[in-house]
Amino acid sequence: MIINVVKLCSFLLLFFMLGMMSASAKTEGALAEGMVNPGYVEQPAWFKNSFLDLDDDINEARKSGKRLMVFFYQDGCPYCKKLLQDNFGQRDIAEKTKSNFDVVSLNIWGDRDVSFGNVETIEKDFAARLKVMYTPTLIFFNEEGKAVLRTNGYYHPAKFNAALDYVLGRHDKKEKFRSYLARVSPVKTKGKINKDIESFKAPYDFSKASDKYTLVMFEQKQCAECDELHGDILKRKESKEQLAKFNVSVLDMWSENIITQPKGKKTTIKKWAKQLNIQYAPSLVYFDPEGNEVFRSDAYLKSFHVQSIMDYVSSGDYKKQTNFQRYIDARANKLEEQGIHVDIMK
Repeated sequence: MIINVVKLCSFLLLFFMLGMMSASAKTEGALAEGMVNPGYVEQPAWFKNSFLDLDDDINEARKSGKRLMVFFYQDGCPYCKKLLQDNFGQRDIAEKTKSNFDVVSLNIWGDRDVSFGNVETIEKDFAARLKVMYTPTLIFFNEEGKAVLRTNGYYHPAKFNAALDYVLGRHDKKEKFRSYLARVSPVKTKGKINKDIESFKAPYDFSKASDKYTLVMFEQKQCAECDELHGDILKRKESKEQLAKFNVSVLDMWSENIITQPKGKKTTIKKWAKQLNIQYAPSLVYFDPEGNEVFRSDAYLKSFHVQSIMDYVSSGDYKKQTNFQRYIDARANKLEEQGIHVDIMK
């Protein structure tokens, strides 16, 4: 009789928990009745329903011949929406991901318990520990639980497909993703480095004293997003106003040309890019007047985000507000109050 009572209590507890989980799932995109988070989009049904013990997830993926992909997102993130709709909305990408990866999603502001290695924490603290600055951020783990690729920000479908192929082909054992991407070159581009905006030109000596912050843009010739950055975003009036606050250099990340680093050491651009762990073109790296790196953006971003990062650095606000996402939210609200409409996707 006692055993039956215990079983009944356990069943009722489980029923209650499942009911709470179901209710939470139904209202995840809702702030209140009739109010929906802007940009919210439902995640694919084939994403894994995980208990967020990532060690177990890695083992389960290995047993099924897959690898683990961890998807960091936030509600109201238009880039997350583009990933879920534009990328996973393509049958070949969705099928390739579904067949070869277990996908676990984590909300960078969430409070669910997460376990990995010897660390037990919650989603938002786990994201902070990993320095997740953009959404979406994807981390791919191999069978031993090692992160073999991290993509910061949105990748267009062709580039995202290349990232999947890189991980699936175990190319991480032979080369860095940037080398692989340069070799497969998934998108036709203009094939040149755009140097029109340079204010600090060759021969590059970044150790020279200056009262300005320095923006070093690491790019490559086969880079559709570099073309978009220079052909549209940096030509806008607001962008030009921000660029004027910096010493700006545009470097070919594969160049063997000699430069002088901010601390005075001479090396090639290629070696400096490798030392800085530049994985993505374009990567915009910001240095203070003393030559210390203070911020970088290596994600697919539209004009408002690019301009906001420049303002974040040049104003020195990065010293006061260390969370860039909170800064950009506050900046958008301030501009709206001034009657300046913010469209973060233009």
